[in-house]
Amino acid sequence: MQSFPRKPLALVQSAPPALLDRDHSILAFNERVLDWAVRDDVPLLERLRYLCIVSSNLDEFFEVRAEPHLSAFQANDRKGQYSVDTFDRLADALHQLVARQYALYNEKLMPGLEAQGLRILSHGERNAAQRAWVKQYFEREVRPLLIPVGLDPSHPFPQVANKSLNFIVRLSGKDAFGRENEIAIVKVPRVLPRLIRMPEKLVGNKAWFVSLSSVIRAHLDELFPGRVVGQFSQFRVTRHSDLAVDEDDVQNLRTALRQGLVHRHYGQAVRLEVSAGCSEHLADFLLKQFALPAKALYRVHGPVNLVRLTQLIDLANRPDLCFAPYRAAYPVQIQSSHSIFDQLKQRDILIHQPFESFDGVLTFLREAVNDPQVLAIKQTIYRTGADSELMDLLREAVRRGKEVTVVVELKARFDEEANINWAEMLESIGAQVVYGVVGLKTHAKMMLITRREGKSLKRYGHLSTGNYNPRTAKLYTDVSHLTADVALTTDMEHVFVHLASQSKLPRLSKLWLAPFYLHRKLIAKIDALGEVAARGVETRIVVKMNSLTDEALIRSLMTAGSRGVKIDLIVRGACMLPAQVPGYTDNIRVRSVIGRFLEHSRVFYFRQGEVEDLYLSSADWMNRNMVRRVELAWPVTDPVQRQRIVDECLVAYLHDGVDAWDLGGDGVYRRQEACADVPAHGAQAALMGRYARNDKG
Repeated sequence: MQSFPRKPLALVQSAPPALLDRDHSILAFNERVLDWAVRDDVPLLERLRYLCIVSSNLDEFFEVRAEPHLSAFQANDRKGQYSVDTFDRLADALHQLVARQYALYNEKLMPGLEAQGLRILSHGERNAAQRAWVKQYFEREVRPLLIPVGLDPSHPFPQVANKSLNFIVRLSGKDAFGRENEIAIVKVPRVLPRLIRMPEKLVGNKAWFVSLSSVIRAHLDELFPGRVVGQFSQFRVTRHSDLAVDEDDVQNLRTALRQGLVHRHYGQAVRLEVSAGCSEHLADFLLKQFALPAKALYRVHGPVNLVRLTQLIDLANRPDLCFAPYRAAYPVQIQSSHSIFDQLKQRDILIHQPFESFDGVLTFLREAVNDPQVLAIKQTIYRTGADSELMDLLREAVRRGKEVTVVVELKARFDEEANINWAEMLESIGAQVVYGVVGLKTHAKMMLITRREGKSLKRYGHLSTGNYNPRTAKLYTDVSHLTADVALTTDMEHVFVHLASQSKLPRLSKLWLAPFYLHRKLIAKIDALGEVAARGVETRIVVKMNSLTDEALIRSLMTAGSRGVKIDLIVRGACMLPAQVPGYTDNIRVRSVIGRFLEHSRVFYFRQGEVEDLYLSSADWMNRNMVRRVELAWPVTDPVQRQRIVDECLVAYLHDGVDAWDLGGDGVYRRQEACADVPAHGAQAALMGRYARNDKG
């Protein structure tokens, strides 16, 4: 692996640099995602998709990260991790990012789409025939589902669900009882589509649409007969939605979580979005209603929920404005005409998703389900989605009389309901379902097959850096590892028994398990390299992950770098390590690669002289992953397999000159500029090309 020049050991100054702010680092990541919506070399509808992705990310940011800052502001806290100052600075950064989004939407994307025959028609742009059709649609499909609520002492402000679309209206005149209650709320049901395509007879062969908010806005006065609609605005409130359940104080975690899901939609308000033209009177009324400060108000020049514009991508049916379809290759190391069990007796198998298909994993499980010699299947479930062939296979395994044990992580954020439903279904047909360890999330991804072979039992395992979700397996980069290694599969058996019984875990041979060993092992590995680097030995660390926020690991890396270890960190999202700070982190480089697929694989590479160690893992380097989750890291010891991972997951990304951003000593990410005499390449595009060729061959 090519290395960068080693910097001489610097005299460390009196105070090390402060770590970068985690929340602002998350926003910087979203700036990099937004860049894909800016790029002219990206198809128009894909640019819109990236804009929607940023909005979805910001929704989750507000739901999970905003509440401590807001609470500190409301309590007038001036010190500590969360304070009035952190709220102000974060709100300023968020307002700037949101303003960039809507400027891009209005000034670039929508005009560009209109030039391609795709248009969202406002009420003022519609002709008489189009307005008549919209009115008919409103009367037929929308009005029967709307219940306007006029506010008075007996009709208080209604419960407004998290991220739902609503209208606030200011009325003049008197109601049916002669009263002058002037404020009314119209809640818009989620079952209604946010975009409606207009019929061909009204627009010709163009793909023209109307938004649901525009349809309702044009007919608001019809909802209030006898009153005059004056000021109005669409609005949307975002609420703190991180479920908190005291596991030590509940009898049934599944029941407690299901009850918590109901309340999630009505948690503490943290953000209020309104139309740009919303009057001060209505904005102040809403802020007071939701107990929010002025900086929590976001005036937007467009729809209050950009996420729903993903519907336009599907409705448009314009493949010429999207990425060319990519068909993942069948895993190159799997011979489809031979039993996977037989192949694993010869060597381990790696699958690099999504360049190679997740079908290889399904084939492995399908063979196990259909094989009468397979006696037991054990698997962890973190995110599988609502419709999963994998879960159907587990159900079939139960039907065929196999012992099926599933460790379901009910607390997988925003997947709780799907996981609860799967758990109940599997339990109802006789599978053994457990929920891991009290107080910990089971984030490890593993499947263990036990098969009778002659007079003995043989284990076969699957370990992965990602989830058992066929849909996201087409969108996320991950590495699947199939193995019959006795030591590794024995370790997996011990972990499954531990998760089910919560008995004491025996010493593991190969797996590094959080919260017991993983953190300590990683720090020891880094520190050991630092010690030998200080003696002049050539050392190297390359780590690929999604987030780096654990302070102990960051300090260990910084110390190792100052002692001469050359360190490359490929961190997609939040990174708190201040790289390239003269005199401190000269030997540490941080880069982020944002591509067509979501970078998700975790790869840890350590080299001392000629000795290389490489681990795959389910864990990012975050404190929660190290001490509050069940996570795994495992070694890849076969030199050929190890080199494949180095080449595809590390080297390709270190040489990316298209989609990579490098973190500077000033804490700012800048797009990597390729050398003028070397053609730039994107790691993902190169891998797509490689596997497309392999699939044809």
